[in-house]
Amino acid sequence: MATDGQPRDGHNRFTRTLEGAQKDARAAELRGKGWTYQRIADELGWANKGDAHHAVKRVLDATLREAGDSLRELERARLDRLSAAAWEVLDRQHVTVNNGQIIRLGGEPLLDDAPALQAIDRLLRISESRRKLDGLDAPSRVSVDAQQLGDEIANLFDRLGTPPADDPADG
Repeated sequence: MATDGQPRDGHNRFTRTLEGAQKDARAAELRGKGWTYQRIADELGWANKGDAHHAVKRVLDATLREAGDSLRELERARLDRLSAAAWEVLDRQHVTVNNGQIIRLGGEPLLDDAPALQAIDRLLRISESRRKLDGLDAPSRVSVDAQQLGDEIANLFDRLGTPPADDPADG
């Protein structure tokens, strides 16, 4: 168990504190004013400029993550509205119309499945967008022909006039 005074969780990992987050925010503010990392470290009591750099990076990363989270939330809400509209179309009964007249079969309106099928297609596209947004789809697997790749690398070395490193298997 570490005894450096840094707060830790149940797995002995560092945890962020409000004081630490405020100190990081102050570092980012000073950096925004043009201060060097060394000057920030001196001002805020860090051992070296690397600590100041890491603090500013934490603030920037958190800011980007928060902005991305907000954007994803807006996109989710948009997809929810589109999905609700498509479901309304899917749940509705549609009749076949030709030249402005309802087509009847045995006196009953002939149902038209095309709008429902189009709504299903739209729901699938909305679902695909949502899966991409949330990162639910497994990454695509890429197959590379190793011999072809090796030949392309050798060609690059030839064009550069640089011999490739000795291959221990050739030796």
